[in-house]
Order: sequence, then C-alpha cells, then structure tokens
Amino acid sequence: MAVAVKRWPQPIGSPVLDSLLPVIEGSRHVSTDVPRIAQVAKWMAYEELPFPRFGSDFDPETDRQRAIDFTMVSNTINTAFSDFETGVKFQTEYEGRNWSDSQAMTACLRRAMAEGIPVLDGHYLAEVTRADLDGIFAGNIEMPMLDEKLAVLNEVGKTLAERYDGSFVNFIETCSPRLFDDGKGLVDRLISEFPRFDDTSEYRGHRIHFHKLAQLTYWGLHSAFEPHGGFRIDDIGSMTAFADYIVPVALRVMDIMVYAPELEEKINSGRLIRRDSDEEIEIRAHMLYATALLTEDINALRPPESQIIIPQLDARLWLSYHATHWPHHLTRTIMY
Repeated sequence: MAVAVKRWPQPIGSPVLDSLLPVIEGSRHVSTDVPRIAQVAKWMAYEELPFPRFGSDFDPETDRQRAIDFTMVSNTINTAFSDFETGVKFQTEYEGRNWSDSQAMTACLRRAMAEGIPVLDGHYLAEVTRADLDGIFAGNIEMPMLDEKLAVLNEVGKTLAERYDGSFVNFIETCSPRLFDDGKGLVDRLISEFPRFDDTSEYRGHRIHFHKLAQLTYWGLHSAFEPHGGFRIDDIGSMTAFADYIVPVALRVMDIMVYAPELEEKINSGRLIRRDSDEEIEIRAHMLYATALLTEDINALRPPESQIIIPQLDARLWLSYHATHWPHHLTRTIMY
C-alpha cells in the first residue's frame, strides 16, 4: 500500500504534522484517498463549523486557578473508559444524573472535591493509593486502566509537588504563551516535564509525534477562556487534530481513510491493535494527515472571515461520530 506522497499540507508550525511524512510514505495498512477529501470538502465547507465552546467545570472568569487545575488534572487521566474485555463503559451517579465515559470521570472528580478530597493538589496526587482511587471512581464497573491511571497521577503529582507547589497553574505561568517555542512552549514543556504526555512512537527509525492529550488539554482551556481572556495561546493555528479512536471512524465512514483487509477485520472483530505497532501508528498518522488536508480544502471554499483551524474540524467529526455503532480500533494505552 506504500505510495509516494503527491500532496502535503501547508506548514502550520506543528512538530506533530511535520513528523508524519515517513508514515504516510511508508504505510502498508492504511491509506488516505486524497481525491475523496476534495469531494467531502465540497459539501462540508458550507456547514457552519462553529468554534466549539466546551464548558469548564469551574467558571474560568471567577475561579481561574481551579478551572485550569481541573482541566489539566482530568486530562492527565483522560484515557480509555470502556472495559477492554466486555466493552462496558464506565458510568457513575452524581447530582441526580447518570454520567458516562469521560464525563463520568470528571463527575467523580467533582464529587470528590465536594467531599473535601484535594484531587487537584499535586501533594495529594503524589501519595494517592489504589484504594483511594477505587473510592473516588466508584461506578458501575471498576474504572478501566485504574492501575495505569494511579501510576500517572503519582508521577504527575510528584513533579507538581516538587517543582510547582502542587499546582498546574504555577507550571503554566513558567511557560511561553505558545504551544511550540523551541522547548519553552506549553506543549514543549508539558511533554518534557511530565512524561505521561510525551505521546510519540518509533516508526522504522523515525520518531513520530502525536501529543494527543497535551494538545487537547490546551484546546479545552483555550475554548473555555477565549470569550473573556485569561489563558493566552499565540500560535493556536499550529494545533493539529487529536489522534484518538473516534475521528478515524469518521474518516473511514466517509471513505477518506482506507484500511487493508486484515486491519479492517481486526477492527471489526474487536481485536486489540498493539500500541506502537505499524497498524496503530498508521491509523493515527493518516487521521492527522487527512484532517490537515481536509481543513485546507474546506478553507479554499470559504471566505476569509469563515476560515477554520484543524481542531474545529476535529470537533465537527468527533461530536458527530463519538456515539456511532461503526467499530473503532482498540489499543490499550494511556495516551488516548
């Protein structure tokens, strides 16, 4: 399936996008139908495609520190929420409602805070135990990947406690107000000081950057704070899509991403795709490549005042397909 790449996205200042070429050129399990992208753009360009406004669990205008700390801590453990054996999604009850998936996770954190548990404090997270987390994440099933989440929180909490008085806000205030800035940017620093965010893979001798959670975390903060300020990102246009399970499904349904028959069969039968396998890397890389090209083609058909950036397209695809019955690939990983 490997082919010469005849079209590459225009540079946006993204180390993520810039790292993908060896995968797109060398892929044997996944391909991108570039002509099909132009066909989809012809109708998607005329959708509204608004800038998404993701709500914050705390008011960014009146409670800036908790809004930032909550977003950062919750995204630290924003990994799989379905049991890999049964497919059952994690759910919990809070404030008279049933919450599911990642919303159940944030509901558990808010419930713990209401009970006086300092789940945003790095000093607490550095010492939190499995039994503690099992109580915090009480729900219909044990929180999936609980041991992995525990290890992540202990590691992140230790760094926050030792360097930033337990708060992500203190960390952010030492960063450049750019995502990528020669090692000083928000993503640069997050992945260098907190290894759980260093979402990279080795592909035939090339280091491929994905950084799904690092980018998604700042996208959530940008969306919440942008209406009134309080969280500055000067190069938001350098952000790619977020390489997860759902957006590849959207692109597969639209016939933009094409899978080799063996990979298609693995996904459809629910077999695990190994983390850092060629198959998994190619799925994620082609998703990022295709969304960059589709954004370009959409913008070519829109007036200057209606131009979009890649995360807006990501939101359009994720929101439309996150509940679809079309099967997505399964990979046991803390990175998405």
